[in-house]
Amino acid sequence: MQMIARYSVADYARFRAAFDADAEDRGLNGLSLLQLWREDDRNAWALFSVGDARAARAWLEGAAAVFHSQAGVDATSFHFVETA
Repeated sequence: MQMIARYSVADYARFRAAFDADAEDRGLNGLSLLQLWREDDRNAWALFSVGDARAARAWLEGAAAVFHSQAGVDATSFHFVETA
């Protein structure tokens, strides 16, 4: 299973620094980064491998809010997907 995430951010440099600092926490909650793309100065996309969907969903519904606050994230969308 994988998860595609879209982040709308106020400042990409701030987002990237917080995103990199949050890697261990994401990993402890079942998410491993496969790829990060920068669309422009306000939008980024990430592709994660999901090792534990339940932990990842719980993290997104709770602790991820701390990361979003620190990273200046304005809006997000998360999509759990599987190869068809």
